[in-house]
Amino acid sequence: MEDTIKLDVIRDLSSGATVNQCAKLYHSHDMVDYQSSAELGYSDILNLNLALGIASEFYDVCAVVLVKNNTLTGCALGSTIFDAFQKAIDCNPIDSICGVVAVTKPVDVELVRLLTPQHLIVAPEFTAEAENYMDSKKIKYVKLNTPLNEYKNYLKEEIFVTPFGTVVQEKNKKELDKESFKVVSKIKPDVEQIEDAIFAWKITKYIKSAGVVVVKDFKTSGVSQGLQTPAFEYALDKACEQAKEAVLATDVPLTVHDLNVAVQNRISLIIQPGVTPDVLKQADKFEVAMITTGISNFSIV
Repeated sequence: MEDTIKLDVIRDLSSGATVNQCAKLYHSHDMVDYQSSAELGYSDILNLNLALGIASEFYDVCAVVLVKNNTLTGCALGSTIFDAFQKAIDCNPIDSICGVVAVTKPVDVELVRLLTPQHLIVAPEFTAEAENYMDSKKIKYVKLNTPLNEYKNYLKEEIFVTPFGTVVQEKNKKELDKESFKVVSKIKPDVEQIEDAIFAWKITKYIKSAGVVVVKDFKTSGVSQGLQTPAFEYALDKACEQAKEAVLATDVPLTVHDLNVAVQNRISLIIQPGVTPDVLKQADKFEVAMITTGISNFSIV
């Protein structure tokens, strides 16, 4: 990390986190190249940052990430971008009626016809017909000229200015390590389950802890973040019937109670940082597959 950080003002923002707060946008040392159909506001910038961070994990496939109020509401992979978008919307239809839509592939008019003026969509490319439609409907859009596979290179330090001093920390860019990635249960997951587990684990890097993500067929069906004791119940309640034979990822180790809740909801595979002997014994008893990563994405902010 650099010892000094120099920032030049780009412009004043219309407001900060609330309408009572003033905010400015500063020029960073290294910024992505993008074009926006309208000026971006405070919430737009934060939502874009989160959505593109997650999208960059899946830059080489058709992926759609939905973010509202700087919180993930849905993420899915599909055979086409339109397929991924429909799956992502299905994750949380209510909260998906507005917010940021991050797309990893070029976007055509078929997809943007499903958007409203309350959406902001970001993609590497839009067809002329799609842009004309969004302009006519006053839908805000951002064309990201920087390749998504390079996006993580622009994720620099996080800065927290406090009365106790200014804290600067690196971004969490940790990747799964094949040496620490282990199937520890007697029941072994199949290839599709492992792929879902990796998909879910990548998402836990970006959500508020204690994070729980329920995934099946490359689609989030339940996401819990920022909660503590009821996190597992909340995520599984959101997933409901879609929890059957699904994968559950968590950024903190499960307790026996958490595992029992997962079993009751028919979770088939759990991926977590580590496991205690009593939890593993219980998983084997109920024939639940389990993967440990040796990596904790738990974050206090």
